[in-house]
Amino acid sequence: MVLTTVAAGVHRISEAFVNFYVVEGEDGLTVVDSGLPAMWDTLRSSVQAMGHDLGDIRALVLTHAHFDHLGLASRLNAEYQVPVWVHTGDSYIARHPYRYRHEKSRFIFSLTHPTGLPVLFSMVRAGALRVHGVSNLTPMPVTGALPVPGAPEVVFSPGHTSGHCGLFLRDRNLLFSGDALVTLDPYTGRKGPRIVAGAATANSAQNLETLSQLAQTGASLVLPGHGEPWAGGIEEAVAIARSNGPA
Repeated sequence: MVLTTVAAGVHRISEAFVNFYVVEGEDGLTVVDSGLPAMWDTLRSSVQAMGHDLGDIRALVLTHAHFDHLGLASRLNAEYQVPVWVHTGDSYIARHPYRYRHEKSRFIFSLTHPTGLPVLFSMVRAGALRVHGVSNLTPMPVTGALPVPGAPEVVFSPGHTSGHCGLFLRDRNLLFSGDALVTLDPYTGRKGPRIVAGAATANSAQNLETLSQLAQTGASLVLPGHGEPWAGGIEEAVAIARSNGPA
């Protein structure tokens, strides 16, 4: 487990090649995405290291509802009544984490891209095959700031999933890019700004196109769902991701 402070009041939790984040606000904490089931103790110890406890979490905001972002959602909602915010385009996936569109066969793709297997095996050990769906969901608007600690602004950026949204913290000039733009593709093991391979992406062409919405934020720091933070600015990250193309 690695807990790092990436900006004022913003903390990255990274385990099993999966990132999620905790944002401190004046009225509590917002968790952005929620990793995998085995990361419960990681979240608890991380929040305690910030001087808080799990009861201070006021919201879980999902960039999208794939299983590796949904892992702690059901437990947070059931045990602490934490609202789970997600775009309506991903509400079905949030309820059924293993039923989602992807362009390529995950099995065949993994066999032909063995460099990604250590990443995927690590995710399985962290509970990737036992994620519970969530039916008690709070719908996310397409635009505007959410009424949660940190007030992240929604940046609708479909393609990876139908309801994928980036989250922009304007006062800290940083962007949670989810899996619309990552710096590590779990399915190939390749590093640097790129979109996730078609084994997990619904529409790669749309994903590449809607990177423009992320670029329009002008964020100086990009915090992806997989891989290291990118401090070169969102415009540069988008340019590199487009040059890398789909996989």
